[in-house]
This record gives sequence, C-alpha cells and structure tokens, in this order.
Amino acid sequence: MHHHHIPSTLKPAEVAVALVDAAVYKHNTRLDMTFFKAFMAGAMLSFGGLLSEVLQGGAAGLTASNPGIVKILGGFVFPVGLVMIVLQGQELLTSNMMTFPMALIKRRIPWWSLPLNWLVVTFGNLVGSLFFAAILVKYSGIISTAPYDSFVKTFAMHKAHDPEWHQIFLRGIGCNWLVSVAIWQATGARETVSKIFAIWIPIWIFVACGYDHVVANMFSVPLGIMFHADVRRQPLMLTPP
Repeated sequence: MHHHHIPSTLKPAEVAVALVDAAVYKHNTRLDMTFFKAFMAGAMLSFGGLLSEVLQGGAAGLTASNPGIVKILGGFVFPVGLVMIVLQGQELLTSNMMTFPMALIKRRIPWWSLPLNWLVVTFGNLVGSLFFAAILVKYSGIISTAPYDSFVKTFAMHKAHDPEWHQIFLRGIGCNWLVSVAIWQATGARETVSKIFAIWIPIWIFVACGYDHVVANMFSVPLGIMFHADVRRQPLMLTPP
C-alpha cells in the first residue's frame, strides 16, 4: 500500500504552532500534576549533571594535560537529562520560559498563567534537584571518595562563587538560548532518534562552553554545599586592608 510521504521535520512555522499548543496544554494541566512533572524534571536533569561531574571529576590527569577535551566530554554526557525530560513530557522551567511567552503573545492563555507556571515549575525543579542531590548522591555515597568529593566542591565554587553577578546573568542568557534551540528542534523532529540528536547538539554546546543553567545549578551548587563548599561571597572591604 502506498502512503503519502510526510516530511520528517516540521517547518519553523509549524514548530511555533506546536509550541504554543503545548503551552496551552500545560496551562490547562492541574497544578499538582505540573509540580510533580517539574519535580521529575529536576531529578532527570540532575542525572545528566551527575554523569557530567563523574566524568570531569575522575579525569584529573586529562584535565591537567587537555582541559578543553574534558569540557567537551563533560558537555557531551550532560544532555541525557534533557533528553529524558523531553521524551517523558516533564516540566522544565527554562523551556517554559520560551513557550509561555509565545502563547501569551498569541493571547491563547491569560497573563497570570505565566508567572503561576514559572513559580510552580521553579519550585518543582528545585525540590526534585535537592531530593536527587541529597538522597541519591550525598546519602548514597556514590561520589563521596577522592577525587570526586573535592571536584564537587570545586565545581560549585566555579559556578556560584568565582564569577561576577553580571557574568552569571550573561551566562544564563547563553544557556537558555541554547536550551530553547534544543526544545525548538526537538519539537520539529517527528520521531524519537531525531528528537534525541536535535536536543543533544545545543545542550552539548552550552555545557562544554560553561554557560549557566538555573536548574542544573539547583543540583550542582547545593550538592557542593552538602560536601561543605563555602560558596558565600566575601563582604566588600570598605576600608583598605
């Protein structure tokens, strides 16, 4: 039987329509379900964060000789988290930061839906990330030995302590641009393997290059604190020392 050929990739205009429809669907989802899906997304993204830290933390020798390749490899394994989130249909704050404004501009959802969703999903992502970091990483002891334990602290310091505030802000823009590209491309892909590759490429870039994902940091920074990293900013010296 001869079937009419359907293109395997949606056109950009079709992707835009699909994303607006997805935001309307999310708007109509009960808030307790939204919270649970956000919790799951926090845990799923943390699996990717953990995998990335395991790779980088255990590669001290390679880091000393070839730091670039370790960033590339650490970035390469991280996308497993976003792949699982998209394939499972969970709620991630940074993808909703693209789709809810789209639906709002098209007047498909009321204005209050955007702050409400972002609030619920932010806390769901945070609770999922904290649960994963505490119960499945810290208490399980899977990376509590050298060299991983010290890397976890160093990584948290590198994210939360070392950069200036404006640098973190700009890194967030770079990250979420690429996350949005990943969601856009995944939505345009009609079948599973294509979706995985469509997600993988931009997420690989953002992690390898060191941009900052707010939800990824909900895992890595608290995990560093659980391992006793001192991520506090030192107070400004108002008088010369």
